[in-house]
Amino acid sequence: MQLPNLLNKPRFLQRLQWVIDPVGYMNSAAQQYPDIFTAEVIGFGDTQVFVNHPQAIEEILTNDRKKFTAPGQENKVLQPLVGDYSLLLLEAQRHKRQRQLMMPSFHGERMRAYGELICNLTEKVFSELPHHQPFSARRATQEISQQVILQVVFGLYQGERSQKLQQLMALMLDVFRSPLTSSFLFFPSLQQDFGAWSPWGRFLRQRHQIDQLIYAEIAQRREKPEPERIDILSLLISARDENGETMTDLELRDELITLLLAGYETTASAMAWGLYWLHKHPQVRQRLLLELDAIGEHRDPMSIFRLPYLSAVCNESLRISPVAMLTFPRFVQEPVELLGHRLEPGTKLLGCIYLLHQREDLYPQPQQFQPERFLERKFSPYEFMPFGGGVRRCLGEALALFEMKLVLATIVSSYQLALAEHQPEIPRRRGVTLAPARGVKMVITRQRQPQESQMVMASDPAA
Repeated sequence: MQLPNLLNKPRFLQRLQWVIDPVGYMNSAAQQYPDIFTAEVIGFGDTQVFVNHPQAIEEILTNDRKKFTAPGQENKVLQPLVGDYSLLLLEAQRHKRQRQLMMPSFHGERMRAYGELICNLTEKVFSELPHHQPFSARRATQEISQQVILQVVFGLYQGERSQKLQQLMALMLDVFRSPLTSSFLFFPSLQQDFGAWSPWGRFLRQRHQIDQLIYAEIAQRREKPEPERIDILSLLISARDENGETMTDLELRDELITLLLAGYETTASAMAWGLYWLHKHPQVRQRLLLELDAIGEHRDPMSIFRLPYLSAVCNESLRISPVAMLTFPRFVQEPVELLGHRLEPGTKLLGCIYLLHQREDLYPQPQQFQPERFLERKFSPYEFMPFGGGVRRCLGEALALFEMKLVLATIVSSYQLALAEHQPEIPRRRGVTLAPARGVKMVITRQRQPQESQMVMASDPAA
């Protein structure tokens, strides 16, 4: 089979660089082949075609299940984390059924109910941070994200089960905090249980403890249902498909772990990047503060969510520092031509989100943080796609964006912060995602007064 633009580098070296330095790998490949190239990086014996041209990505994603398919089993690298019944691994009708059961939890009035909770959790976490001492912004956003998961998704507000789950969640996901430990996901031969002291053995035991807590919570909810509850677990337990059937305990467990993985790690990194870019560019932060102060001290979450410049800041942060690098795989179903290359059935395609967001023809000066570009132009779902696209687009996108906007708005409105390091923050692999390598070290210099930016503008004729 003739594959397009095969990289001239040994397979082993490609895989090694992909695990250790995926950003360097993608940048180097795109310099050689800007729109499409063939890589050998993800699984043993696998060859993938990376695509970052928007028209080609549109062709792939708008023909899901026709010219191209998106089999869930191709996401098997995630199976040790999310299980066999996760939405990420399900196929065809089972995937459609599960997605329809889960969708109502992330839209409409449900989001309104979560807004005040997110703002209050953010204020609580930051009120406990010391002033004038460096702290990791990513650890703070992890704490916020974790509390949102526990309360919004699991419906756990306090108690022993909540505390245990909180501790175990952080420990389990921290196993994959570096490129070295992330390699356990990509090389199955490393997944050996040599006891609790070994990395994989420790992960398995922590996963088992989390499973016990989740199954105990599911059993308690089934035994004593509370119809007034609005947390996502309660909604999923009561959800029924077109045949009147509910999810099994195993399906619920796997979907909860999926939401934990997708909503905890990724959102924490996105919010940390947002804080980094806002404080690296003071003029952006000042403009955002003017927008926030203009809506008054007693603002409701939905009015914050709709602010145009806040939306532009979040979008630009997700563009320049995407957490997800790739779309889920698609397979060619019938002979097709893509960007002048003939592709045969069985060819595996991956939309490269990172490289798409770095295209100079879409985003002039792509290395520059410029939120205004999202006010001046509306990008298509195939030009800007931080949450993927097609039938496997991230289900929690609405909640993630809602949380990101409310958390950033709450922090910058209430606190004056500064970056604690002069070195630029860089992306580094964390599991299957990208996160800020140094965690975005920051300092709280003081508490901020409401509508302070407007008072500064009024007192400064030159402003």
